[in-house]
Amino acid sequence: LHARSRAPAWSALTAAQRTGTPFVTTYHGAYSENFPGKRWYNSVMAKGDRVIANSAWIADHVRATYDIPEEKLVTIPRGVDLAAFDPKNVPDERVAAVRAEWNFSSDDDRLVLLLPGRLTDWKGQAIAIEALGIMHPEERAKVSLVLAGDAQGRDKYVQQLIDRIDELDMRKSVVLPGHCTDMPAAYLASDIVLTPSKRPEAFGRTAAEASAMQRCVIAAAHGGALETVIDGQTGALVAPNDPSALAGAIRALLQMGRGAWENMGAAGAIYIRSHFSKAKLQAATLDVYRDVLYRKG
Repeated sequence: LHARSRAPAWSALTAAQRTGTPFVTTYHGAYSENFPGKRWYNSVMAKGDRVIANSAWIADHVRATYDIPEEKLVTIPRGVDLAAFDPKNVPDERVAAVRAEWNFSSDDDRLVLLLPGRLTDWKGQAIAIEALGIMHPEERAKVSLVLAGDAQGRDKYVQQLIDRIDELDMRKSVVLPGHCTDMPAAYLASDIVLTPSKRPEAFGRTAAEASAMQRCVIAAAHGGALETVIDGQTGALVAPNDPSALAGAIRALLQMGRGAWENMGAAGAIYIRSHFSKAKLQAATLDVYRDVLYRKG
């Protein structure tokens, strides 16, 4: 039995114990402990015969939170579908369609900064807006910020973003297109991808996917981004929750020129394909299954 979520994990643990079936969990986030009993509720994810952490950062979190034998803890990073997220497999028509959804004209040559993710405060959209507001108007005229994601009912937060955009007089610089159904094309429709999450991402799928699509990534320097983004080689790592640091990284890339960030994107694709493929994830997970089955036998 392999559990990936807490509620079903409790039932699966009971079933595994009663039937003598090996029990595996995937610990995929730093769960909150914001009310009494929450640590106990979370602890089921550390009760597997093997506990899979989806990043080295999560593995360290599990070690620090639970008394778990080291031999039970396995780090298997999330994997990118390298067939779907391959520039060669995305035709120009799909990229053009995404840019049309963003209301970009065919002759718009501004640098496109893409922040993909659901519209929620911890993903850092407000930080990106403030970073753009810090930049000089001449610099800002050269870029467009796309906040692509579904609000999922967070209308108040979206209105706060819009109000701040208006206060900074940046309606022409920021686009909120809503949910995107073609992320591979969206990455190609952009130049640089931002992941300025306020809280650490357990793995940070968007940073890995963007790199696979040969896009330079600017990420907050915590959580899984420390493993998927190599500062100065595949992108830039900046201080979390710091609009000035993010603005500085954007400005530095602007000054370096397109060739520099395209080279970073190419290096990122090589790195992600070498370390974070879906095939590697699948093979490593099957190895865990073989291990627990052999030991149970």
